[in-house]
Amino acid sequence: MKKILILLCCLLPILTFAQEDEDAFKIREIYDISLTQGDAYETLEHLCTKVGGRLSGSPGAAAAVDYGKAKFETMGFDSVWLQPCMVPHWERGDKEVVKIVASQTIGTQGLNAVALGGTGSSGKVGVAGEVIEVKGIEELKALGAAKVRGKVVFYNRPMDPLQVSTFAAYGGAVDQRVYGPAAAMELGAVATLVRSMTTKLDDVPHSGVTYFEDRSKAIPAVAISTKDAEMLSALLEKEPVRVYVKTDCQWMPDKLSYNVVGEIKGSRFPDEIILVGGHLDSWDLNQGAHDDGAGCTQALDVINTFNKLNIKPQRTLRCVWFMNEENGQEGAKAYANWSNDRGEKHIAAIESDRGGFTPRGFTTEADEKVYKTHIKKAKEWDKLLSPYGIVIKPSGGSGADVTRLKPQMGLLFGLQPDSQRYFDYHHAPNDNFEAVNKRELELGAAAMSSLVYLLDKYGM
Repeated sequence: MKKILILLCCLLPILTFAQEDEDAFKIREIYDISLTQGDAYETLEHLCTKVGGRLSGSPGAAAAVDYGKAKFETMGFDSVWLQPCMVPHWERGDKEVVKIVASQTIGTQGLNAVALGGTGSSGKVGVAGEVIEVKGIEELKALGAAKVRGKVVFYNRPMDPLQVSTFAAYGGAVDQRVYGPAAAMELGAVATLVRSMTTKLDDVPHSGVTYFEDRSKAIPAVAISTKDAEMLSALLEKEPVRVYVKTDCQWMPDKLSYNVVGEIKGSRFPDEIILVGGHLDSWDLNQGAHDDGAGCTQALDVINTFNKLNIKPQRTLRCVWFMNEENGQEGAKAYANWSNDRGEKHIAAIESDRGGFTPRGFTTEADEKVYKTHIKKAKEWDKLLSPYGIVIKPSGGSGADVTRLKPQMGLLFGLQPDSQRYFDYHHAPNDNFEAVNKRELELGAAAMSSLVYLLDKYGM
């Protein structure tokens, strides 16, 4: 018996190394396929240049759903379906007009601006008012209604350039865009200007969602470019300034839309689900290349890679293009509710929604009851992924569309690319196909495929 135990102890490291060698070889194959036979870039080109902007409720969003379903049906899924969800429908209308109309120094001058998603109409005549600059909502509230009524509130808190993570910088500044206009409205302001959410100093304004509890009372709210924000701030230090704002935005009735879902049933553990996905909708003024056409096409390319390597998943593999992440997350809600009602078990879900830049790793989250166990197992794969610059991180969250699956006790991942250039394009008119680098996009798809391979082989 002792000899048998000794022999087993000797064989165990050999078997472990052999298994690691097999996995390392397979991951090398995955990268080779992704970088030479990947489909993500071509799919992204079609989504961006043939479909274009895909704001929920728009004809572009409907066309994207149709394209997604047709594309999925060529990918060898066992089943493909459209999952219905009712989505908000906001329309921009005619182009915004925003300009300085009274300044002793410059007289009149137009500003580079875009209406924020969810903002209200100024009416045909437009509105004008003296500008008051604040750094945040609390500073505005401290002024009180007497000083704000009839004014144009200008939120001018930059994203913190000292933050290495631009997502952390974004998180520290975006409240003024999301909730600032409503706070200004409550104090009697006639319109709101918000400094664009980007670290770059340029003339490109960035849109994004803003929320009003009562849509019918929403005041005009626009983002202005960072260069114009700097100019306006400097001008206000010297003299009073009046600004004119005209918007033609309106809310329409909610509209029926869909998530696009494809599934390959697992051969051994069909009740254990691994999800890969991104969100199909985008803002209306761009092609939604980085946000989030890149994520959708990277997720779908996992299926392409598995097909080319003839990998038959042991666990059920599901790809989802979610609708309406940008201004409501109704697609994510519909999917999570449907899955929970069916008593499903997602052992893992991976979302790519941080741009198609060079991947650095995966951030994670899970229910606290299982997180320590799950992350310990996942971290064992670092030695296989680190040669490709990929690290699994014990923090950072997953994605807005998959985080609702946390009650199913799986481990949720977010693909984390290098973040430094993302907010040059985020919600801006320049987020178009030519902004995405083919190789960087494919490296992200390869990282996702490699993680799915390990999750499928070893479970969670």
